[in-house]
Amino acid sequence: IGGYLLKDITDVYLQKILNSKAGYSKDRLNKLKSRMNAMFRQAHISRLITHNPAQYLSIPKATDGTHRSITDYEREHFLKVAAKHPAGLMFKVMLYCGLRTGEVVALDWRDIDFDKRRIKVSRAMESGTENIKEPKTKAGIREVPIPDEIYDELKAAQGGPFEPVFQRPDNLGRYTNMSRHRAWRSLKEQMDISMGAQFGKARAKDGKMRTTKILSVVSPDLVPYCLRHTYCTDLQNKGVPINVAKYLMGHSNISVTASIYTHISDAAIDSAADLINGVEKNNSPQTAER
Repeated sequence: IGGYLLKDITDVYLQKILNSKAGYSKDRLNKLKSRMNAMFRQAHISRLITHNPAQYLSIPKATDGTHRSITDYEREHFLKVAAKHPAGLMFKVMLYCGLRTGEVVALDWRDIDFDKRRIKVSRAMESGTENIKEPKTKAGIREVPIPDEIYDELKAAQGGPFEPVFQRPDNLGRYTNMSRHRAWRSLKEQMDISMGAQFGKARAKDGKMRTTKILSVVSPDLVPYCLRHTYCTDLQNKGVPINVAKYLMGHSNISVTASIYTHISDAAIDSAADLINGVEKNNSPQTAER
């Protein structure tokens, strides 16, 4: 744990580590807490320390399962890695446009309207197969805006109307479910390295010493869906009404959107303040007299 000696680790320091992971899933945080408790309990039993500083740690605010937004730290490294990764733009479309994995791999260039700056979502690759068909519900058919963050990159990559927007780097055409999974694992591996994964030498089965990862730091519950969940959270933070977010997310039931629109962040409050102040300004007596 950093450069601290075992005997110098305090409960306050360990709590700061846990607090820095706020926003991760409950499962992830509970495992981290349990692991720290087990480490220091054994150190106490072995009389290396006088007490267990991890015994009474508290879990910070967490999300359920893998349905969570990415943290600011994860976003920083995701964007850094995605800028150079072959599949980076595909996953950035999920982050900035909220598309599902099946929807993003089904896109053709005819679905991208650069004049209106919109993506038309009308098809999706069926899970477990390579079949491309209409979304399961009518709500899945929608148009979503292309934000400035990816507009130029998409424009530069533009191909023929019926060509897939995202093609495998091996030139074998559209991503399949399997190749898309491999692309995510590859991008996540690069994120792990960017975030500080540790490597060391270990003896392989053939007897030779080889470089191997000895400590992974990227969260196991970081999955592609987290990008889509983040998009919905960003909509809330920017003050997008929930009924509009429901449409942009392709939800058939607003209760699904509402389950994400639950945490009121500082950004959402600031956005509300801007909207309120804007309304007051437009309805001021001076404006009315003009």
